Amino acid sequence: MQVHSIFKSSIVFCIFNVFMGSAQQNSIVPEQPIPLDREVIVDTLSNGLTYYIRENAEPRENAELYLVVKAGSLQETDGQQGLAHFTEHMAFNGTKSFPKNELIDYLQAAGVRFGADLNAYTGFDQTVYQLPVPTQNKEVFKTAFKILSEWAGHIVFGSEEIDGERGVIVEEERQRGKNASQRMSEQLLPVLLANSRYADRIPIGKMEVIRNFEHDTLRAYYKKWYRPQLQGIIAVGDFDKNKVEDYIKTYFGQLGESGETVIPETYTVPGNTNSLVKIVTDPEFPYTVATVMYKHPRKLIKTEGDFKNAIIRSAINNLVALRIAEEIESGTAPYLKASASYAGYQGGIGNLDAFTVQVVAKSAEELQSAIYGVMDQVNRAVLHGFTQSEWDRVKLNFKNAITKNYNEKEHVSSKSFVNQYLKHFLYGEAFMDMDYSYEFYKKGLGAITLEDLNQTVRSWVADQNQIILLQASEKDKEALPNEDVLRSWVNSFDRSVEAYVDSGNDEPLLAEPVKGGTIVSTKRVKSVGVTEYTLNNGVKVVLKETDFKNDEILFSGFSPGGVSLANEEDLPSAKLADNIIASSGAGSFNSIDLNKKMSGKTLAVSPYIGTYSEGIKGYAANKDFETALKLMYLYFTRPRKDTTTFNTILENYKVSLTNKYDNPIAVFQDSVNVAMKGRGAWAQGMDSMQLKTVDLDKALKFYKDRFKDFGDYTFVFVGSFKKDSIIGPIAKYLGELPSTGREETYKDVGIKPIPGIFERNVYKGLEDKATVVLAFHGDYTSSPENNMTLKALKAILDDRLVKRLREKESGVYSPSVAVSHVGIPNPYYSLSISFSCAPDRAEELISATKDELIKILRDGANEDDLNKFKAQNLRQHEIRMRQNSYWLNYLKSQYTHGQDLAIINNYGKRLNKLKVSKVNAFIKEYLNQRNQIKLVLYPESYGHAQSSD
Repeated sequence: MQVHSIFKSSIVFCIFNVFMGSAQQNSIVPEQPIPLDREVIVDTLSNGLTYYIRENAEPRENAELYLVVKAGSLQETDGQQGLAHFTEHMAFNGTKSFPKNELIDYLQAAGVRFGADLNAYTGFDQTVYQLPVPTQNKEVFKTAFKILSEWAGHIVFGSEEIDGERGVIVEEERQRGKNASQRMSEQLLPVLLANSRYADRIPIGKMEVIRNFEHDTLRAYYKKWYRPQLQGIIAVGDFDKNKVEDYIKTYFGQLGESGETVIPETYTVPGNTNSLVKIVTDPEFPYTVATVMYKHPRKLIKTEGDFKNAIIRSAINNLVALRIAEEIESGTAPYLKASASYAGYQGGIGNLDAFTVQVVAKSAEELQSAIYGVMDQVNRAVLHGFTQSEWDRVKLNFKNAITKNYNEKEHVSSKSFVNQYLKHFLYGEAFMDMDYSYEFYKKGLGAITLEDLNQTVRSWVADQNQIILLQASEKDKEALPNEDVLRSWVNSFDRSVEAYVDSGNDEPLLAEPVKGGTIVSTKRVKSVGVTEYTLNNGVKVVLKETDFKNDEILFSGFSPGGVSLANEEDLPSAKLADNIIASSGAGSFNSIDLNKKMSGKTLAVSPYIGTYSEGIKGYAANKDFETALKLMYLYFTRPRKDTTTFNTILENYKVSLTNKYDNPIAVFQDSVNVAMKGRGAWAQGMDSMQLKTVDLDKALKFYKDRFKDFGDYTFVFVGSFKKDSIIGPIAKYLGELPSTGREETYKDVGIKPIPGIFERNVYKGLEDKATVVLAFHGDYTSSPENNMTLKALKAILDDRLVKRLREKESGVYSPSVAVSHVGIPNPYYSLSISFSCAPDRAEELISATKDELIKILRDGANEDDLNKFKAQNLRQHEIRMRQNSYWLNYLKSQYTHGQDLAIINNYGKRLNKLKVSKVNAFIKEYLNQRNQIKLVLYPESYGHAQSSD
């Protein structure tokens, strides 16, 4: 279960959010309400419960069912702090018809995964339960509504289950952690939330309350706030809407009102006349980050005017983000990273929005120049506005995005619709049909003027409701300004700022025409709908047409070799070669001009060099596919040497590495990497000494070597195309690539887990938490049957450890089991178990984990275990089979390893034939004692205690 985070110190960059949802009028009427989508049934039962129903077949034979309660942590009394969230947990610990854990067992057997599918979260003003279910089993689908109704009114709250769940929530709070960001957040909250009720009602609650509340206090919260008038049901999926409406009336109509009408009180965060400033430091925080916020009333989308203004805000966010990105890429930015965007205040709490400016300084000593730099960008927009050429490019991008989304209106996921109805139920925001949204966007973009943008951005920066925050490392404390100085740096509006000057490269992407290659052979693999072509230069092209999307082509080209073929002396340069060259633009276009050249296009092309292979990957809309091929050709044949980009990348790495080991997780991860990958140079990440040896010429030379012979390349294309229409352009650009006849493959560079028993305790950090990693590994024979059995073992162990460590021991919130198998150069598998817990319980819980492993080795898995796995895995497989990304990865893997393409067709049969005896034999073979890893991260104080002992 999740609890909404209310503060994030990470950089958030502007992302355009295309509104879903068509207007026939020729002009915008600001006060005109937006018509709701008529495809949605919206109604209210006599008891006050609201429901939303929409038929949608993406994904097929599945539905998203949500129960939404208009109550959260704000509705708690002082003695109930954390009980809104606790109530959410109890929904999975017994209802009227499903005692204890029977509900989870029932849903898992029906193919629903606990955590990944079945989940819930608690916020300040809402509690939301998520139940994605298959719809082909009518009984299971009907029962899902019964489950929702019992969450709504018939949670049992057994005393034994309540007491058992206390420890789980304590461990959830511990897993979220008291790390540097969280410790800083607790100091910043009184400023961010202005000592409002929000500040004292963080959804996770107070642990002293969680440990000690009376059972009836929890039951009282549920009785008061879980009532139909405050509840909504959202059902979107591949079903008959009339039957769903009948189910809702049958199960939820029985929920009666309990006593008087209760209306949750509305809370807000108060404004401030003077700037509020807060400076916080922490010994484990690795950066120097300044944040400036300007609070504004929340702006919901209910009318045409609201919609137009939302487009304006999105446009400004994009315009400012592009300017900041351009400054960074030009090498003139006095900061490491920065962002400036308008969005919901801390996720939209307190009925507020905010214009938030954030900057990461290169060092504490360079904080002033960093703040001046990002605030100059803000002031430039406020004083001089934007240029017509900038706005024209952003309009092109918006038109392109809305057209692509409109082209995919038949393939919108059910979850996307759910999110719209959730906002309508909670806040009254309109949900539109896609025709309305598409037409309004086109009309709105034509109606919005440059002055609309400039006037709006000026309104975002005000004298009132300003908050200024500074987060930094404790060791940099002496270099930091005081609050008054920090305020003066931020509000330096008297600084002279020149207007933005736009520029670009108007040359064609390819200055010289490409002669093109030819097709020398064609082969049809009918079993999987694939066509193989061999081009004149030896390049193999694999095409798979699909109808999963209307306007999406994914691609991947690959060849054996990679960084494994680098000389150890040049290894640091080789490791960064792909990042350096991919970030430098291509041909005659630097990265800034290339981004501008791609305005109005949907595509991405990314060359890469991995450990054992190199290649290129990306995607394109149908109309932009040939442009993607041209860009691919440029990255292969005309990579750019750009000193500015090179220096910017090295500076980012340098800052990242400077304070890396102040972070205890980074220290621990080094031990994990050594254990799981070995101590060789190819296995470990970059360090400060290696960074000093990175050379641009060596990086470019290695990149060119990896992309100079394409005779052993395979390119896979999957998506919404007709093979006869795209093979021509593919042959033209890929057939022209050089081929020298060089024969090569990857080299074994010793990346493999350390054999035998490897144990290490790491003592680092202030946090009262231990992090445990237990792993098993060894030689492995990869086959479809073995790989499936390995996945079954993972699922069974996941379930066993949740029951033992979470439910029985109440010592872990979410234990995790991960499995992987590596096919090249030497096949091996690894199975790792990880969890966090109280430091003084680490050894106890490790022993409990080993006890479960001994039990499963001795007794084996059972039919119920395996049947749960089969149901869940089959459901996920059916969903994946209609995803272009899945097919791209599958085909790439099969061609890389030379395996049968048609093996995918009997997946269901192989799954059905999987026997418990096979799983148990597998357990004995691969859950062995020969190669074990045990790593534990403890707080530093535990290391000192051991030393003193």
